Amino acid sequence: QLQASGGGLVQAGGSLRLSCADSGRTFSSYTMGWFRQAPGKEREFVGAIVWSEGRTSYADSVKGRFTISRDNAKNTVYLQMNSLGPEDTAVYYCGAVRGRYSLQAPLDWGGMDFWGKGTQVTVSS
Repeated sequence: QLQASGGGLVQAGGSLRLSCADSGRTFSSYTMGWFRQAPGKEREFVGAIVWSEGRTSYADSVKGRFTISRDNAKNTVYLQMNSLGPEDTAVYYCGAVRGRYSLQAPLDWGGMDFWGKGTQVTVSS
């Protein structure tokens, strides 16, 4: 099962790095997605990475501030979040879907093959 970690409380303008790993699975043939859900809102796409290629895409709301990367040796995908604002407060989730997606459209949470518990990110103003 995927496990997102690294969340916490940070002041506006600060940074956090989230991690997502699954000790029982490798992701070389997967596309990994990051999603978030704020209180009272639907879960939304944040960004994605095609593991084998390192190709990424981002939601407009985080473009230029968030960066997704992966570490093959650690079988871990990261979400580096900079210039955080209160609007980024949410529970963050990672998911994995088989295949190398074009990323021309946002990934759909409902299409993920694997997912796990999220991690809370709270940004204070």
